[in-house]
Amino acid sequence: MRDFTSKHMLSDEKKFDILLRPLVTEKTTQQAAFNQYAFVVARDSNKGQIKKAVEKAFNVTVESVNTVLQKGKTKRFRGRKAFRSDFKKAYVTLKSGQTIDMTAGN
Repeated sequence: MRDFTSKHMLSDEKKFDILLRPLVTEKTTQQAAFNQYAFVVARDSNKGQIKKAVEKAFNVTVESVNTVLQKGKTKRFRGRKAFRSDFKKAYVTLKSGQTIDMTAGN
């Protein structure tokens, strides 16, 4: 039997490389009433890594993680075409009765 502990361990520094920032919009603010929160995450992260990062960062229990790869939009800047970069969103559902305070700033 192989030992996966070192490969699947998530250090304290790595959790902030996975969770880039919270996604605060009107829609995600309303979803907080249903224990769902949204984050912009690293594009190479998977659902297991996102789950561990949220659990370590906020000391909560995660029930499920849904991810979306958001394609960048085409915009015009000073008459030239430019593209916004693609990013990955993660919708995290917490166990009933647990919350994350997105308004607290340091």
